Amino acid sequence: MTQPLWTPGPARIQQANISRFLDYVRRECDPHVMDQRTLYQWSVEYPDKFWPQVWAFCGIKASVSWDEALKDGGKMPGAQWFTGSRLNFAENLLRYRDERPALVFRSEHGERMSLSYRELYRQVAGLADALRKSGVTSGDRVAGFMPNRPEAVIGMLAATSIGAVWSSCSPDFGINGVLDRFGQIAPKVLITCDGYHYDNKAIDCLERIRGVLEKLPSVERVVVVPYVNARPDIAAIPKAVHWSEYLTAEQEIRFEQLAFDHPVYIMYSSGTTGVPKCIVHGAGGTLIQHLKELVLHTDLRREDVLFYFTTCGWMMWNWLVSGLAVGATVLLYDGSPFHPQRDILWRIAEEEGISIFGTSAKYLSAAEKFEVKPGKKHGLARLRTIASTGSPLLPENSEYVYRDIKANVCLSSISGGTDIISCFALGNPTLPVYPGELQCRGLGMAVEIWDDDGKPLRGTPGELVCVRPFPSMPVFFWNDPEGRKYHEAYFDRFPNVWRHGDWAELTEHDGLIIYGRSDATLNPGGVRIGTAEIYRQVEKLPEIAESLAVGQDWQGDVRVILFVRLQEGITLDEPLRKRIKQTIRDNTTPRHVPAKIIAVADIPRTISGKITELAVRNVIHGRPVKNTDALANPQALEHYRNLPELATD
Repeated sequence: MTQPLWTPGPARIQQANISRFLDYVRRECDPHVMDQRTLYQWSVEYPDKFWPQVWAFCGIKASVSWDEALKDGGKMPGAQWFTGSRLNFAENLLRYRDERPALVFRSEHGERMSLSYRELYRQVAGLADALRKSGVTSGDRVAGFMPNRPEAVIGMLAATSIGAVWSSCSPDFGINGVLDRFGQIAPKVLITCDGYHYDNKAIDCLERIRGVLEKLPSVERVVVVPYVNARPDIAAIPKAVHWSEYLTAEQEIRFEQLAFDHPVYIMYSSGTTGVPKCIVHGAGGTLIQHLKELVLHTDLRREDVLFYFTTCGWMMWNWLVSGLAVGATVLLYDGSPFHPQRDILWRIAEEEGISIFGTSAKYLSAAEKFEVKPGKKHGLARLRTIASTGSPLLPENSEYVYRDIKANVCLSSISGGTDIISCFALGNPTLPVYPGELQCRGLGMAVEIWDDDGKPLRGTPGELVCVRPFPSMPVFFWNDPEGRKYHEAYFDRFPNVWRHGDWAELTEHDGLIIYGRSDATLNPGGVRIGTAEIYRQVEKLPEIAESLAVGQDWQGDVRVILFVRLQEGITLDEPLRKRIKQTIRDNTTPRHVPAKIIAVADIPRTISGKITELAVRNVIHGRPVKNTDALANPQALEHYRNLPELATD
């Protein structure tokens, strides 16, 4: 049996929020809930009891309580949560109004800003009042084209306090990428910075905003936040006003009391196969799900400093800022994670006393290859949890964390998505951490692994599904009045069952292994293989910077093609090819061994940093990539076009 990399001590288990919640459930609801396994089973079998206990334990604030916790619980979609309740999302995030730090902002070029809960509330009040005076009302959209600065959080809170819907994307999107998103939802107000910093470069945003506004007639006001310049020139931007001149002196917020499923966020699918889907999330479902994950699974407390390396275009930003509802300090960072020093994030972790540090598997892999060893250089005494998402966390990444960052830390690999603005599987501070595994399924999330016939699997990879409704399901897709796109996205394969699109395995420890997207699985000889199984082996090799595998249709079958980006100065010669193949063969199966290994200069990825296998697969088959504006580096696709190696055996 695999040995755990970390096991929590008795004190850690006893003090954990989830242990207190278990005792609470046992006392209030069911004396037979004795441990984490029975707590999970109870949570999925009795969702109408579980979610109200989360509501009470986390202290959700509402002006009107609910009539029924779960109505039509057998319908998916169609279930209704906490019917009759009235609440406000922003009010729950602004429940504290004292001098403790709410937001701390750090940037790669050395800027630091701190806002107390009192000051945050005051600024939100001023912006909310200004939005009302601009004619923004409940249901209108307010959009942010923003780096990860406090003003983005203030904008979201102000918009949602009055019942408007917030939607944001990061400022590295091009004009078409912004229009593909905001053009669908017609925002009334657009909040933007004049620019942002990345890798020692100052990048202008205002020229792109001009191009966006030419084709976005719904925008009635543009609010410009100074960042690159102290007083940016906005004369050429129609309907523009400086941030400081837009906010009013209002000191109080009139929080609109709204239904549980009133829209709060519009999120976007990656858009690599067409125009992005606009996914609308409800205020109550987002709030209760985030609080469950932050308080119970992440063990967040008021005294914590919570950090996640993210942009405003990734759902982890929305997840991060919900930490305000717990009263924790939320740390925002803008810039490269490796500039001006490769350990910049860990230096900030030491200086700010970060206790929960969130990042991606790709960052951890890159940090290891850069020989970043925070544990030897930085004081990380307060650090007790490291969270990772974005792609599967390889066992080698886990070993790096415990060897070179901190031995006594809960490494929480988490997985979910924009679709649910939360997680299906994540961490638990009372459970062991096993290499390559996500510790557990989320409480209240009836996750199973199914074969093609809809039969549950354990110990064998299959489709990740959720067989019962949960509060953070999208309330609808924008511009999808009959719900056809919504149904096709999740329910076309298994009726009344959410098919998430991940290829995963339920382990003997009740943990999960994620092998990648099921629509990107390889199928040589009719056997489905997750791409992460190949990456896990290839990226062990010091010569390989990163890799990407796709299936190529070939002679009536599918063959595996592996693309590798090599470390500087390395050549893909025959001995290296043989070593790559042997490493894969020794650690997986002969079916995983690629038919071709091809060196490329770059690997395409989405704006949020995920490699995009589907775009590469389309290119090598001569099919169009419908929306290259969703890619951070669309020019990388040219490396894959008309490769002579793909035309031969």
